[in-house]
Amino acid sequence: MDYSWILMLVLMFAMLYFFMIRPENKRKKEAENLRNSLAVGDEITTIGGMTGTVCAVKENTIVFETGADRVRIEITKWAVSTKTAAAPEPAAK
Repeated sequence: MDYSWILMLVLMFAMLYFFMIRPENKRKKEAENLRNSLAVGDEITTIGGMTGTVCAVKENTIVFETGADRVRIEITKWAVSTKTAAAPEPAAK
């Protein structure tokens, strides 16, 4: 019997896993770690393009301030796209 077609099918599924499924799972895990590591003072960007500074972190939501007018918005954690580290506080004189 010729098992080359079975070998080819297994090889195609292996390639599908390593080139599509595995990288997507890795991206999901990194995004989850980013959202769980949010802290007050972090600069964030939402998936909608809004930027601001985190004011409060709750279990499933965060509150952040946008701009100089200090508007506070509460969003779910999954809506956070990127974050930058908290800016160091200036020393009081």
